[in-house]
Amino acid sequence: MKFIVSSSYLLKQLQVLGGIINTNNTLPILDNFLFELDGNALTVSASDLETTVSAKLEVESSESGSICIPARLLLDTLKTFPEQPLTFTKEDNHTVEISSNHGKYALAYAEGEEFPKAVELQDPSSTVLLGDILATAISKTIFASGNDDLRPVMSGVFFQFGSDNLTFVATDAHKLVKYTREDVTAAQTAEFIMPKKPLNLLKSILAGSEEEVTIDYNDSNAKFTFDNIEMVCRLIDGKYPNYEAVIPKENPNKLTIDRNQFLNSVRRVSIFSNKTTHQIRLKIAGAELNISAEDVDYSNKAEERLTCDYQGDDIQIGFNSRFLTEMLNNLTSDQVALEMSLPNRAGILTPNDGLDEGEHVIMLVMPVMLNN
Repeated sequence: MKFIVSSSYLLKQLQVLGGIINTNNTLPILDNFLFELDGNALTVSASDLETTVSAKLEVESSESGSICIPARLLLDTLKTFPEQPLTFTKEDNHTVEISSNHGKYALAYAEGEEFPKAVELQDPSSTVLLGDILATAISKTIFASGNDDLRPVMSGVFFQFGSDNLTFVATDAHKLVKYTREDVTAAQTAEFIMPKKPLNLLKSILAGSEEEVTIDYNDSNAKFTFDNIEMVCRLIDGKYPNYEAVIPKENPNKLTIDRNQFLNSVRRVSIFSNKTTHQIRLKIAGAELNISAEDVDYSNKAEERLTCDYQGDDIQIGFNSRFLTEMLNNLTSDQVALEMSLPNRAGILTPNDGLDEGEHVIMLVMPVMLNN
């Protein structure tokens, strides 16, 4: 088994795949890349058992075979090469030799048969959407998903595909984000929960991409195919909570404000808040928003006054400043609206501008009880 490949081309592809490999694997074979050669087509795969990512590369060869090469060692070596052709040759003494312009390097390999096979999806449904749209949907929602091992369904992003729109939802019970695209639809309705790790990988690969992504899915797995890459991952098993029920419908009090000004103000004031609750207080009356925080234990306190556009009754409401900051950071609009009903009901944050046609985003943040 022998093939010739460009060093920088190989490195670029392997760095994408390397993102899925765990630092401490229970199965030693998962510390490797699987190389499968078939003539001038080389398929390289990486896996953590839950998710398998593979890329198809063009190489110079007329042979076939499969071997597993240690990922960390190979990546560290490739990073040091300037652009040049590398020749990989499988030797009889259980090593694979890499020849460059100036030297030879031998690595021990394992047999390709030992590598776990990726799952084949049985009669899947499928949807196609632009890479950039998927990356945006992931980055707009993933920060709101939970980290609680006891509630695994909340640790992922909920995909809801319908004939009139695609919806992506994430929540950790304190905050919730619902992102909808009406300009993309699916042939049949479906819903599934995607884990965070493969989504983060997709987000980094697909940002700004004009490639079309095909998503195939059934009850237990999803497969994403684009460009020369294929990713198969196991879905999170379980029923997603009824998120529509927690979004308050009647919100008579509406505050409209410049996003950057609000964000910077919340950031500054929150430095003075209690370090365990991160509580800040919003007091709105007329066209004035008063943001304050206090840490009684250390006698720290801060308050700022901002002008805003407000319709509704005077209200005082408390929020965890970290959640509010995360949400404001994640929006790209110039103006945002915060809609509220009562101090003990969730506040709804929405962007007033900067969205594409058919794009909607709703963020919900639970209040914290104010101690007067």
